[in-house]
Amino acid sequence: MSIKMEFETIRVQAEDRVVTITIDRPKKLNALNPTVLSDLKSALEGLKETGYEYLGVILTGEGEKAFIAGADIASMADMNPEEAREFGRLGQIVSLLFEELQLPVVACVNGFALGGGCEMAMACDFVYATENAVFGQPEVKLGLIPGFGGTQRLSKLVGRNRAKEIIYTGRNVDAVEANRIGLAVKLFASRSEMIEAATKLIKGLEKVSPLAVSVAKKVMEAGNDLSTPAGLEVELSEFSNIFSSEDFKEGTKAFVEKRKAEFKGK
Repeated sequence: MSIKMEFETIRVQAEDRVVTITIDRPKKLNALNPTVLSDLKSALEGLKETGYEYLGVILTGEGEKAFIAGADIASMADMNPEEAREFGRLGQIVSLLFEELQLPVVACVNGFALGGGCEMAMACDFVYATENAVFGQPEVKLGLIPGFGGTQRLSKLVGRNRAKEIIYTGRNVDAVEANRIGLAVKLFASRSEMIEAATKLIKGLEKVSPLAVSVAKKVMEAGNDLSTPAGLEVELSEFSNIFSSEDFKEGTKAFVEKRKAEFKGK
């Protein structure tokens, strides 16, 4: 494994080609400060260099109370506008790294996912949540607005008007509502059950082409910012390009020969 394993505020573990990143500040409800964000940035940049050595990533928080309760307010209280800009930019860079990673990322949300926590969850490919999960963008209650992508991603996930209502009021969204509006795709009774399900899903990706999954992610992320016709052009370009890949040749050959494909991510 070529990514750095030891960090101050997060744990990175790899087992059976599944990488688990755990925010490890339970006494602070896993709140995001510059150190946490820098650790996440380093871990994700390392993962980008590993190609398809791994199948996918789980992002979660230590303990039962919080996935990420938000940004660390104590560390923000005395920031001036320039310092706040640097902090916000770092948070946005981390959120973009989740989207740009060649591997699928499942956010496993336990407890609070507020502010920056909700924003990090939304930057992942999709969200699993426990029944005690609580989402929200409460920044307006502090005289702030979301700064790590919440104003942009929440609208795309749940619709503009609903996103405005959530952000303007700063209200909490419980797990049932999060599931109903598309913020969380599945709910689980416990954190262990959720992690097990996410691990099973990622390990199941051994059966498909990692290159195809990566390209599908790339095209779908690109389409978020394009009109449908423009997005279709991106799709068509990548669809045709993948015909030259070894994975395509192996997948079609295996289908014809009625055997299991041996994909290599090339």
